Amino acid sequence: MDRKAWIVIVLCIASLGLWQWAYVKYYSPTPEQAAEAARIAEQGRALEAAKTPVPAPAQAAPVAEPAPTPVVAVPAVPREQIKVSTGLAEFYFESDSGGLARVVLLGHMGEHGANVTLNIPEAMPIGAMGDEAGSVSGGFQRVQTGRPNEVVFVRESAEGLNVRKSFVVDEADGGQGNYVVNLEVTFTNAGGAARERSGFFISTGGVAPVHYRDMPMYTGVDWYRDGKATFIDVNWFNASSIPLTGIELRPASGTYRQQSDKIAWAAVKNQYFVNMVAVAEGDPGTEVWARRIDLLHAGHQDEKVFGIEGALGLPGFRLDPGQTRSWTFQIYTGPKDLGRLAKLGHGEQEVMNFGIFKWVSEILLYSMNALYGVLGNFAAAIIVLTIIIKALLWPLQNKATNSMRKMAALSPKMTELREKYKDDPTRMNQELMKLYKDYGVNPFSGCFPMLIQIPIFFGFYSMLGTAIELRNSSFLWVHDLSQPDTVAHIMGFPLNILPLLMAATMLWQMHITPKTGDAVQQRMFMFMPLIFILFAYNFASALSLYWTTQNLISIFQLYMTRNRPLPVLEKKSAVEKKALEAGKGKKRKSGP
Repeated sequence: MDRKAWIVIVLCIASLGLWQWAYVKYYSPTPEQAAEAARIAEQGRALEAAKTPVPAPAQAAPVAEPAPTPVVAVPAVPREQIKVSTGLAEFYFESDSGGLARVVLLGHMGEHGANVTLNIPEAMPIGAMGDEAGSVSGGFQRVQTGRPNEVVFVRESAEGLNVRKSFVVDEADGGQGNYVVNLEVTFTNAGGAARERSGFFISTGGVAPVHYRDMPMYTGVDWYRDGKATFIDVNWFNASSIPLTGIELRPASGTYRQQSDKIAWAAVKNQYFVNMVAVAEGDPGTEVWARRIDLLHAGHQDEKVFGIEGALGLPGFRLDPGQTRSWTFQIYTGPKDLGRLAKLGHGEQEVMNFGIFKWVSEILLYSMNALYGVLGNFAAAIIVLTIIIKALLWPLQNKATNSMRKMAALSPKMTELREKYKDDPTRMNQELMKLYKDYGVNPFSGCFPMLIQIPIFFGFYSMLGTAIELRNSSFLWVHDLSQPDTVAHIMGFPLNILPLLMAATMLWQMHITPKTGDAVQQRMFMFMPLIFILFAYNFASALSLYWTTQNLISIFQLYMTRNRPLPVLEKKSAVEKKALEAGKGKKRKSGP
């Protein structure tokens, strides 16, 4: 390798070290934070064992706006837990709060082989109701209905405003279910006077990362209005400042509140799972509320993670004596499965947050799933999908390679011009452009295949960062394609093999690619391995598998063409003359 290649390798290694340092610095707990989180976790376990409401943990750092602690608005009644099972999940409801305490997903394993459980003990139950953001109105008692998949809670008040909450677990597909619970909330004025009811909140529950090394940017609150989803992650609660200057733009905040109209749903989610509450019938939401929760990850009691809980605000109303008012909500607690979410009918698929290359991500996801149905292995599906993509781009890559070979043949003339006009950059550029035009060479054509693959790369990046399909899928030494393929740690630094192979194949490809002689283009290509490895090193290993595969195919294609003799350059006018003469000759032969 030449000196520039070694410079790129050194820069890649240095950047990885800087990234790992920043990751440890900003995402690992201080000893004081770890001790505080341990105290909170122990307190939460003790309270859960005693079957009493769990208070919210204190924030680990001072905040400008204290997060309200979930409180019970009316005296508590004895708590009863009710379990409803489908083939996909177990739903645990509780009286008093009248909500869904937790959901155990039977087909999804977390760390240490345990089933993934949605909603965390430190958060409010899903579907719990509160008069204020972050509060729980208790006092609900269960009413027997005789239907095994229905759980009903009622609460009567001395003022006559009674509340009935009916949860119905969807048992589609012959009892398998689809992670959906339908909730109907009915208010009845049983008194003798009109009642004014202020706005209320329905809880989305809370989530935390499944893996203690998951990046915080995937854990947050999402809400949807008029075809657009808005997402903020747990880092939003930190103070915001201008990089390097330290100038504060926004102080740290304990809560997130956003008022709007026509809010269709609100959700809290981690990288691969989501709790979502959508308004199916009734007035749409008017506010979204969320707070961050400091936790210690189960099984890694020295590792601090951030959870989040949220709630959807609904408008107030007036009830005359004997009048009722109802809302119907659709609760989804399960994996971020694009196919399932798209069928719910309220724009829930936007929780995937695929970004500007959404259409690319969706095509790639559906294609990958279709290939998995044939091959039975997601790694094989990614490899075959990559081969298909490269086959479609093969003619364009050949055209770009031929153009780069022309540039290489033109290199001596370009060198002469640079030497001749080295003291006059403007004239030099003009002469170079004229040279390209005379010989019909596009100096940037070699970039076109790379530019076309950028949307594909980021489409894969967005898709693999949120889709559930790859979790726990293995390939050779990779235990989980949705996680980095860490095989060891060297001085605390993770050794991930596939991203390093990806960078190595990029350097190999650059080494055998015909040099165009354009210094700007060459420098841009030299930094590509650095940029890609920063994106992929701590990301899902499936992304590196895709890019490494496509690099190897490109290398194979380059070796097929590199030994051909350089093309003979002719000025454009001469080429056009030959084409004209050839056209006349064909015309004579076809004449009478």
